[in-house]
Amino acid sequence: MPCLLQKMRNYKDLIFTNHALARLKERGLSEGDAWATWKNPDQSEYAKAKGAWIYYKIYGNTKIEVVAKQNDKKEWIVLSVWSRPV
Repeated sequence: MPCLLQKMRNYKDLIFTNHALARLKERGLSEGDAWATWKNPDQSEYAKAKGAWIYYKIYGNTKIEVVAKQNDKKEWIVLSVWSRPV
């Protein structure tokens, strides 16, 4: 039976799911890019996923979006990361 728990990796104040790490790699972004977006966003809003937030930051002509939520221990978990041209 496959393990249902997902391994995660910490970076500063954040915990990244494997899904978020894969999206960072696909989009040529670093954990530091996601952390800076979450820590000092240009804008944030409540996400569709219960308890999650989306944090936005523009770097040059790229907008980074970080989807994160707190777990039961009040730790921030990054669920996914996007980048879009502005």
